[in-house]
Amino acid sequence: MGPLLVSIYVFVLAAFLGFELINKVPPTLHTPLMSGANAMSGITIVGALTLVTVADPSVSVILGVLALILATINVVGGFFVTDKMLSTFGGNR
Repeated sequence: MGPLLVSIYVFVLAAFLGFELINKVPPTLHTPLMSGANAMSGITIVGALTLVTVADPSVSVILGVLALILATINVVGGFFVTDKMLSTFGGNR
């Protein structure tokens, strides 16, 4: 197996596992999990920025830019949803 095939296999397995895990979480735990996902997406943003600025122009840069965009959308969306959920519980707004 080549490295690309192994990478695709790991990606598909991680996506399937993540989907299954999130579907099994009770609704009361989604907010704490979202803050954890935001932290992991922040790490992804730092890694993607490093990859984009250091790597030679190739598939790695394209994947790094894609990871950067998706992780940024995840972090911003997570903060919006968390803020909205906290305001429904009587936040000081």
